[in-house]
Amino acid sequence: MKINPLQKIWPAAQTLAGRRHQVTDARPYKEVPGPPSWPVIGPLLEFIPGGSIGDMTLDPKVFRLLNEKYGDIVRVDPILTKPGMCFLFDPEAISQVLRGESVYPVRPGFDSLTYYRKKYMKTDITGLITEHGEKWKTIRSKVNPVLLHPKIMKLYEPVIDEVAQDMIKRIRSLRDSDLMIREGLDYELNKWGLESISTVALGGRLGALDPDLPEDSPVAQLIQCVHDVLEVLQEMDFNKPGIWKYIPTKQFREAMKLYDQQMQLSKYFVSRAVKDIERNRNVNSNEKSVLEKLLEIDEDIAVVMASDMLFGGVDASAHTVLAIMHLLATNPEKQTKLREEVLKNGDRKYLKACIKEGMRLKPIAVGNGRDTSKEYILHGYRIPKKTRVIFAHLAISMKETQYPRPNDFIPERWLTTKEDPLFHGHAHPFATMPFGFGARQCIGKPIAMIELEAIISRLVQNFEIGWQGPQPAFKLVALNYFVGPFGFVFKDV
Repeated sequence: MKINPLQKIWPAAQTLAGRRHQVTDARPYKEVPGPPSWPVIGPLLEFIPGGSIGDMTLDPKVFRLLNEKYGDIVRVDPILTKPGMCFLFDPEAISQVLRGESVYPVRPGFDSLTYYRKKYMKTDITGLITEHGEKWKTIRSKVNPVLLHPKIMKLYEPVIDEVAQDMIKRIRSLRDSDLMIREGLDYELNKWGLESISTVALGGRLGALDPDLPEDSPVAQLIQCVHDVLEVLQEMDFNKPGIWKYIPTKQFREAMKLYDQQMQLSKYFVSRAVKDIERNRNVNSNEKSVLEKLLEIDEDIAVVMASDMLFGGVDASAHTVLAIMHLLATNPEKQTKLREEVLKNGDRKYLKACIKEGMRLKPIAVGNGRDTSKEYILHGYRIPKKTRVIFAHLAISMKETQYPRPNDFIPERWLTTKEDPLFHGHAHPFATMPFGFGARQCIGKPIAMIELEAIISRLVQNFEIGWQGPQPAFKLVALNYFVGPFGFVFKDV
């Protein structure tokens, strides 16, 4: 039977016609549902005490209320100097944007830090956090082969495990008669985070877990500085952004000093590490450190990447550990199951599942975003080019439609088969993305997973972790902070 050639192209023609129909019928962006807006102040009245949302910060409560009130796509117009945003609560719509922004993705935020690095550092390369476009692509393409190479990262497993064991000793020494650490546990884990990341960023240990560490030491200064930087970033770039662009406020001047202090401290540690490399150049070694490899590629890139790793690898790791510890402490049967696996020295599948489930429930970032480089049609609305789109991952990952029993800590959902209703594969692949997606996926993911596996496994191997007292709170400070008082009980196994 002879087939008419038109029969072959007809399905494609129908699809194209459908897309054209969708574009033609798309409604304008101004019709996207969202809080009522007024001239000059925008929807400010909805984000003040007594308003329908009641909080200008982008914390989990705001995301939830916006979704419940307006649906899976929400338009929030500019509020004074704060830019307008389009919130997405639909993972399929998120996937359209993330896949569409694949060449030079622009991730919004950190404007004040970008300003400091471009105006004060007087360098052509400011780092992956603050660069965009071709410059960002150039840096990323140079560092990817080093920081994303599994073989290179695996070399750091022994020393990172050594740091984890030292943290266990530190916990034992700090416990009181009730086997609790009532104050400063988050600070101690910050020191663990800095010590762990320094093995990669600087090629050696800093001594951050030294029990006699002076309060005015460069290590202690850097830990406090990173915390202060994140506090000011949240205020200037997320809560009340833009004012400093018109008026050099007191907070702006303090921020510039903080950013400079953080950079100078990082340079101090990098300079010290470079001297160690020079001193040990003739010593036989099977493999060069990450810092050495980056120095061979580009000295400026090496310095700024080491600085960014020290900056990004302290609070984020520490508060992820605190959150997972709390989930294990309040789910003792899961903790027991994990301990049994760890003590058997098996393949650590359950350990990885516990970490994944912990990051689904308590991610270090409540969402992500892009400044769009082109127009999109989402949920029947025309989203213009240069729209700031926010991906509400935490809100999505807590939906029953994505993860049944979303509020429960169920590591098994990452291990079971598709026949099980809890199987994670039933959720949309873009429902939870703790490390981001695509070209701008967190470059520190491999080392972060090594750190988390090392410290969590050592914790359950050595302690039966319990919890006493009220449930903890979370505070958004550029990161999703787990805040005290901490009721952890560390009973020896």
